[in-house]
Amino acid sequence: MKQTGERPLKDSTPGALVALHDAGYREIRARIRPGVVLDVGCGVGDESIRLALEDSIVIGVDYDVDTALAAQKNGVRATCADGSILPLRTGSVDAVCSSHIIEHFIDPELHVAEVARVTKDEGAVFFLTPNEPADFENPFHVYLFTPTSLQTMLRRYFADVEVMGLDGDDAVHEDFDARRRTGNRLLALDIFDLRKKLPRSWYIALHAFGRRVIYPITNRKKGDATKITENNFFVTPVLSEKTLVLFAVAKNPIRSLLAP
Repeated sequence: MKQTGERPLKDSTPGALVALHDAGYREIRARIRPGVVLDVGCGVGDESIRLALEDSIVIGVDYDVDTALAAQKNGVRATCADGSILPLRTGSVDAVCSSHIIEHFIDPELHVAEVARVTKDEGAVFFLTPNEPADFENPFHVYLFTPTSLQTMLRRYFADVEVMGLDGDDAVHEDFDARRRTGNRLLALDIFDLRKKLPRSWYIALHAFGRRVIYPITNRKKGDATKITENNFFVTPVLSEKTLVLFAVAKNPIRSLLAP
């Protein structure tokens, strides 16, 4: 699978970004109980399998058929489907993982409504998404959230919503700040914002090419010397503009708003 910036790939994405995703799944695993677990946007399933507690069934959904097939080979019961039109019965899932997916929807409310529909009354949905002020420019991130806007949207479909942060220590912030400075220097070369005036498919292709060129250079330059792992990340109730990721736990779906 080629590096495009849409998915973290453990063989090419910077270690700190992979570790960020690892930490998110760690935190979800710590909060779920045995049962049916749905991972929306499961990718190749290498993170989904971490959600497999004893006596649990992990189901994966990905919009790309080849990726869903790869997830099956990794031991996940995966299928190809849209994250806003899930092929599951209402109230059939104990826990839903929506890790770095909601920001990819032009209308994320459709995704929120759908995961609320399939979740059991006593179940929970876990959302991980970039904190808008701290996010890198990424053409795949089409709808970004602040803590307030995320909570407002989730409360339309869940009676119980808690929004926290998934943040990193000083080593993490130093690494992310350095990568952001490199990215901003490159973006400064586009003084007329031509990349945003291109057809979207061209912009995505340019972005993917840039990541394939820059990631190996920056990784080699840093040598991944920081050795950042998921242990450098933690959940915190304290949120600021520097908080890297929003971590929301939504419970008690509001059935009156949901189609059967």
